[in-house]
Amino acid sequence: MKTKKAAADRVSADLLETAADLGKLGIIDERAFANIRALCLEQPPVYSPRRVMTIRTRKARMSQSVFAKLLNVSVSTVQKWEAPAADKHPSGAAAKLLQIIEKRGIDAIV
Repeated sequence: MKTKKAAADRVSADLLETAADLGKLGIIDERAFANIRALCLEQPPVYSPRRVMTIRTRKARMSQSVFAKLLNVSVSTVQKWEAPAADKHPSGAAAKLLQIIEKRGIDAIV
């Protein structure tokens, strides 16, 4: 029996293939295709403490408190993400925002 995730993955793959075909025909532009691709495929990675700290300090160039405010999380949460011993990682919307900052810079969300 197929799982819901397998079915969702199949639907996403079909949608992506259809969007690629529509792009080849000139029906949708590259930006629309990129948006569809982002929705279908790009799940945020698991962020290590070092990676979170690198994004915060090098990409965003923010203190923990300002970064926390931007991501709408507590300072304590950012501290836990950056502490290897805490074994806590960003998830959900926070992970997606980190992915965007990492790829496009802080200007993409401010």
